[in-house]
Formats: sequence, structure tokens, C-alpha cells
Amino acid sequence: MGLLNGRMIDYFDSDNQKKVPKQAWMKERLPADYWDKGTQSRQSKQQWFKVNIDILKERMRQNDTDLHVLQWMHGCEGEMKDGEMKFIRGFNMYGYDGNDFLSFDDANGVWVALTAEAVQTKRKWDGVQVLKEYTKGYLENECIDWLGKFIDYGQKQLEDAIPKVHLFAKNTTVEANILLTCLATGFLPKEITLHMKRNGRILTEADGVVSSGVRPNGDETFQRRDSVEILPSDVSNFTCEVIHLASKVHLFTKKTKVEAKILLTCLATGFLPKNITLNMKMNGSILTEADGVVTSGVRPNGDETFQRQDSVEILQSDLSNFTCEVIHQASNLHVEEEWDHKVPEASRGIIGGVRGFVLGILLTVMVGGSAVCLV
Repeated sequence: MGLLNGRMIDYFDSDNQKKVPKQAWMKERLPADYWDKGTQSRQSKQQWFKVNIDILKERMRQNDTDLHVLQWMHGCEGEMKDGEMKFIRGFNMYGYDGNDFLSFDDANGVWVALTAEAVQTKRKWDGVQVLKEYTKGYLENECIDWLGKFIDYGQKQLEDAIPKVHLFAKNTTVEANILLTCLATGFLPKEITLHMKRNGRILTEADGVVSSGVRPNGDETFQRRDSVEILPSDVSNFTCEVIHLASKVHLFTKKTKVEAKILLTCLATGFLPKNITLNMKMNGSILTEADGVVTSGVRPNGDETFQRQDSVEILQSDLSNFTCEVIHQASNLHVEEEWDHKVPEASRGIIGGVRGFVLGILLTVMVGGSAVCLV
């Protein structure tokens, strides 16, 4: 399968024997011969797998009674700069029976054996100069070119993938009640907040709210449905609140050990890819380490996105204009949030739309007209 930012864009299996699009924009934007050539490539790779899994079973002295799995993943990560996709890193790796086996070191142009059984393959592949040059060139050039095209082709889908919200009612098994339902659907990514409210108060499970949780639609987007039973005679104001954010920026303060000072912190979180610029400013001037700024650097969250947190100690009596500037070029995002002195503990500023660019596409590596075996 081919993946773009974790979403499947094409697919092939041995039952159907065809490379097929999994996104409408893939089918619309790419000609028929693209899919014909892709089908031939994947069928060729299928034969490569059959040959090499037999080689590995023999090398590891395994019999045919157990199930064995050979996996190959390669692709690239890039960021958009001045309207052009720029290479960040490439990956080309093999796994066998769930363990890492072999990978390509793109920076040094060599193969890396990740297990003793892979040393033989590393030595052979390192000796094929054209294979190393092809692999490095594909990751840094051809893959990045496709990544830029796919991001461009699929941009409208990303822009359109905002929640469509419907609020409706229907009868229940209890004659005196009706079921009030809020449905949010068609959104990406899947993280969403949905609140059903009665006269402005958020209803909870204790009030009878039942949620489906976030579930996939058939088009790679998601939906969530929350419901609550109410009396038809209830004339309260019922509303449905939906919050869908891809990324957040918070500007807040907390006390320090020095009573006269506070710690002003800017937290940017939920962005992808990880390249980001964060500036803390005083009266428009960027503060640096010399001014006492301390940064966490970019760190991973638990959901494949990233965060960065910068802080500086200031006097509580300082009435300067403090702002936090966040620039995320991959998503054309540039926002500057101002700290409200009147609300020192408040979380400030919410921004959305930060999207990462990662492409993983399975293509056959061919040398001299035939695939390179693992022996």
C-alpha cells in the first residue's frame, strides 16, 4: 500500500493483482498508464518476495510448517519551503518475522545489517554501487517529487475535511421521550471534541449522554455521534458544540521561586512535521538565551505529532507587550499570540491546520532488469 501522512492512497494484494487508488483525487489526477505501470511493478515485487522469503527460511533453517513474514517499507519525509517540497529524510528498511532486518543509511549511502543473518545481504548490496546510488537518488529526488505532487493533488480533500454537523431528533421506545442526536462527520484528523449542551451546560454520561466515539467513514475521514433522550415538553435550549483542531498554541504563566517573578511559557503542540520556529518576543524584539529563554526543543507527543515549549522569567510588574510567534512552514502557518496580563493563568490562542508531509510508497528496486535478491 501507499501511504500519505498515514492515510492509504493506493493498494495492491495478491487476490486482486491490481494497483488501485484509495482516494478519489488519486483516481482523478493520475492517468490509466500510471496504474498499469504500478500494477506491473507490484506484481514484479510479489515474485521478489516469494523468492526471498524462501532464501531467508533456508538461511535461518526454518521449515514450511510455520507462518513467516517479510516486510519492506520505504518512503520520504519533506517540508514545503517557498512553494517547493524539500527533502528532510528518507527511509528504506526490511523486516522479517516482526524484527528489523536491514535498512539503508541514506546519509552515508550504505546498507546497515540489523541482525546477524542480514550481514551477508549487506555485504552483497554494498558491493552493488548502482543499487546504492539508485536507492539514495530515489529517496532524495523521485520520492520527494511524488510527495509534492500528491500533497498538491490531495490539498482540496484536506481543506474540505472539516466536520459537517447535524442535530436531529427521533422517537424512542419510550413514548414520552425523543432522542436528540448530534452527528459530526467527514473530518480529518480524527481528534475532535463534541459537547451536547442544555441551556449552555455540558451534558455528561450522568445526564444520559451516549457516544459512539470516533469511528472511520469509508473515505478515510471520521465521524462521531452523541445522543441523549429528552422529554418533548422540554423547552430548554439544546445545542451541539464541535471543536476540531489539528494543532494548539498556549501562552500561559506560573509562579517561580522568586516571589516578584513569574514564568511566561509558550507551548506549541500537535504539529507535524517537526520543523517549527518559535519566538518569544518583548515589545516586538525576539528574546534569546541571553535574555533567559529556556527551550525544551522539539519533542514527540504520543500520537506521532510533536511539541515545543519555551519559557522565560519576567517581573510580575513588567507591563511590556509579550507575544509568542509560531511559524510552521509545512502548513503555511504563521501566528503570533499576545499574553493578556489580566488573565495570567489562562491558556491563550488556538490554531489549527498543521499538517505533516510523509510519503511511503512501495515500488520495486530494479537493477539490470531484475530485482536484487537477499543472498
